[in-house]
Amino acid sequence: RDKWSKKMDFLLSVIGFAVDLGNVWRFPYICYQNGGGAFLIPYTLMAVFGGVPLFYMELALGQFHRTGAIPIWKRICPIFKGIGFAICIIGLYVSFYYNTIIAWALYYFYSSFSGTLPWASCDNPWNTPDCTNYFGKSNVTWTNFSRSPAEEFYTRKVLEIQKSGGLYDIGGICWQLLLCLFLIFTIVYFSLWKGVKTSGKV
Repeated sequence: RDKWSKKMDFLLSVIGFAVDLGNVWRFPYICYQNGGGAFLIPYTLMAVFGGVPLFYMELALGQFHRTGAIPIWKRICPIFKGIGFAICIIGLYVSFYYNTIIAWALYYFYSSFSGTLPWASCDNPWNTPDCTNYFGKSNVTWTNFSRSPAEEFYTRKVLEIQKSGGLYDIGGICWQLLLCLFLIFTIVYFSLWKGVKTSGKV
């Protein structure tokens, strides 16, 4: 199997594996929802006694056996081969929704190059009468039905949920998001196509 060309490539890949959108994006929200600073106590305990040892075990097994996720469990115990398949399937599911979130971010990045940000006002075709613009205004009446321009941009322009009748009718394909998703999957493919020779540098 290929080896890492530099120790720094390995270190950056491990950091990229350990720190992802869940740490940066979801953790502050989950922490806030579950008691703020008090949530850090069980989180720290689980990280010290569960997360870090399992992470170290995964790195040590991979470094010792130098095999992928499926054959490594077959070497440890043949009956555990299903764990390797489960890891690959979970990785596939995670890549679906993470790449979708990154595609949304790419769409936002592209939309931010307009003269005025499309989520900064209620004067767009996708806005509803419930849109309430609070930018630069001191006295704004906010009701239970009020929606910010940013929320309406996300739900009505990016996701286009107004074109869907519910889970039984998900609507058509938004070609802008499909293009962003295709671009993200292409970038991921070319980041990984030569294995550790390219993934560490990316």
